[in-house]
Amino acid sequence: MGAFVISTKTDGAFKFAYAARRGKTIITSIGCREKPDCEKIMAAFQENIAQFTVTKIRQSSGKHYFRISKDGLVLANSRKFTTELLMQKGLNDFLNTVAAAEILDFSNQENVFGEIADNEAIGVLRLVK
Repeated sequence: MGAFVISTKTDGAFKFAYAARRGKTIITSIGCREKPDCEKIMAAFQENIAQFTVTKIRQSSGKHYFRISKDGLVLANSRKFTTELLMQKGLNDFLNTVAAAEILDFSNQENVFGEIADNEAIGVLRLVK
């Protein structure tokens, strides 16, 4: 089973990523101004993924990825895959597990690791000098 992970972008917009059960990100959404917009897209994916259009794309560099859209509006892009077979496996994993996916919300957390990470970073800087 995978999970949707909601987070904020550097410009303050909200986005979500879908991570497979092993933690590898499969898709990342477009930026949304409001968190409820992300939640609506995730709910729509979970309720009826068949209503969305999946477009498979091959870049000139040879990488493969897919887009999920509705009525011409791209809602999410997959990560880049080295082969078409790996892309298809990622797509199948998403399609087969999206309905039961958990939703994890990290959008309200500014510094997930808190003061400890800051102190450790300072300690590393002192060691480097």
